[in-house]
Amino acid sequence: MPVRHRLLAVLVALMWGLNFIAIDVSLGHFPPFFLVALRFGLIAVPTVLLVPWPGVPVRWLVGYGLGFGTLQFLFLYWGMAAGMPAGLASLVLQMSGPFTVVLGATFLRERVSGRQVAGVLVAVGGLTLVAWQRAEHASLVPLLLTLAGAFGWAIGNVCSRQARPASPLRLTLWMSVVPPLPMLALSLAVEGPDRIATSLTSFDQPGAVAALLGLAYTVLVATVLGSGVWTWLMTRHPAGVVAPFSMLVPVVGMTAAWLVLGERVTAGEGVGAALVVGGVLLGSSRAGGLRRLLPTAERRRPTPVAQPSGAGRG
Repeated sequence: MPVRHRLLAVLVALMWGLNFIAIDVSLGHFPPFFLVALRFGLIAVPTVLLVPWPGVPVRWLVGYGLGFGTLQFLFLYWGMAAGMPAGLASLVLQMSGPFTVVLGATFLRERVSGRQVAGVLVAVGGLTLVAWQRAEHASLVPLLLTLAGAFGWAIGNVCSRQARPASPLRLTLWMSVVPPLPMLALSLAVEGPDRIATSLTSFDQPGAVAALLGLAYTVLVATVLGSGVWTWLMTRHPAGVVAPFSMLVPVVGMTAAWLVLGERVTAGEGVGAALVVGGVLLGSSRAGGLRRLLPTAERRRPTPVAQPSGAGRG
């Protein structure tokens, strides 16, 4: 995976980490299921009218929309509305990384190297440490809901990988057509039309403007830009290589939650975050990476044993 692609993956992690603050603010005004429908509906309408079809099999687009768009955010928003702190939510949701590696190896027959396994285990160990440190701040139900959202994200990762679109941005935009109708139906059934109407007619209330700004960030930055870059990376590299970068999201999310929302970060959480970063770097690196850093003359030094044709290529 080239350095510039790794930097793009880190940038996506930054955008998605800050998105948890935006979601937390938006949930202060909008009901969770309707907020998911609104988030994707704002993208779906101009997409259908203006954006050409991405040219991918319908089954993979629908699978991507149901996994990444519908299931992930249904359970994430539900969990956060039920009491999951923003920082902890950014952590638990990143279990999509290990889920994606498992699904990629199981259904796509992607090879998983020992280095990738070690990196995922180190990162998961860091996530577990942070979760253990913060478990007293959230009940079991919000944790399970957010974990279900992580599995939905992993399903979406695999489907976007299989879609292999010529234009990843078009796939991301058309994916947004899938969630609005089922989420609106669920919102009407569970939250009720009165609550929906109140959220749309009470913008003079405190926090309403901040909620709209949070929604705008979620739509334009996290969904269009962030998901577009992520899909582009997933179509060019194995799922098990790209997905571990999502484990950087809780480092950003927890830091932002501490700075903006006042959520405390303990020493144990700091150690866990360091393990997450180390695991991502380990899992996404290649055995030949050090060799490529050696000077040219060093790499060309003759060896006493002849190498087969093509040996040593990255």
